[in-house]
Amino acid sequence: MSSREIYANPWMVVREDDVRRDDGSEGVYGVIDKPTYALVIALDDSRVHLVEQFRYPIGIRRWEFPQGTAPDRADVEPAELAARELREETGLRAAHMQELGTLDVAPGMSSQRGRVFLATGLTQGEHSRELEEQDMRTAWVERSEFEKMIETGAVTDAQSIAAYTLLLLRERRGE
Repeated sequence: MSSREIYANPWMVVREDDVRRDDGSEGVYGVIDKPTYALVIALDDSRVHLVEQFRYPIGIRRWEFPQGTAPDRADVEPAELAARELREETGLRAAHMQELGTLDVAPGMSSQRGRVFLATGLTQGEHSRELEEQDMRTAWVERSEFEKMIETGAVTDAQSIAAYTLLLLRERRGE
């Protein structure tokens, strides 16, 4: 079977694959290839650090945990990418970075996977945001308030909600 690149830019590739299903029938599958992203839960006692930015595809601003990929679809070691994203978007530096797990963004249409990290021992520095992030806002939010933001729809980012679940499971295990 064959694969064709339909579109590419510095952030993603869209490809179309000819596929043969288990029953022998043939079909076409569209796939969005994006590099692995890192998402960082910056935790300071009972507070988490959020960023708010405009998300063009859905046309609204929304709160989420700092997250992103390396420029030009580069393959960067996940912990290094996590530290870079945290510093770039918030200015925070973490003394400790612990991986919590892996998330699949939209496995029905995208190959992109994410690595979730917990950042602690935080110090504040200057951020170095990309052009698209210049209107980004940041805030420390009590965890109870973050949970209310999820319940009320103020936080709808699936990756942030899933990442928070990974944190809750880790804490429940007593780690």
